[in-house]
Amino acid sequence: MRQFHHRFHITTRGQGLHDFSQEVIRWVEGRRVSDGLLTLFARHTSASLIIQENADPDVRRDLEAFLARLVPENDPLYHHTLEGPDDMPAHVRAVLTETHLSIPVVDGHLVLGTWQGIYLFEHRRAGHRREVVAHLLGD
Repeated sequence: MRQFHHRFHITTRGQGLHDFSQEVIRWVEGRRVSDGLLTLFARHTSASLIIQENADPDVRRDLEAFLARLVPENDPLYHHTLEGPDDMPAHVRAVLTETHLSIPVVDGHLVLGTWQGIYLFEHRRAGHRREVVAHLLGD
């Protein structure tokens, strides 16, 4: 078994889905691992990772709108408001999604579906520089 580590840096422009599939695919294929498992981990509490459709941009818009309706800003329930009205909703949205993903590698390639892409989901309104740590284990 061999192990590889990498850090992806993703600069966001604010709330929304940021596709970084191609960077991940290039990195995995460059390691020449035949079979294994890739773990991706977002080192943040107000951003998350998802695998989602990468063909129709309406899917991404609908997901963003749904989460905005499900977890609104300025809810009187929130006590944590020091960093602005988008901060606590960002934490809740991160809890409802994932901070890590596991993706199999078979025959040297990520086993993603035809329409699947890897996204960092930025939950804050302002842009940020996000870090996703990759750990690839395999033969």
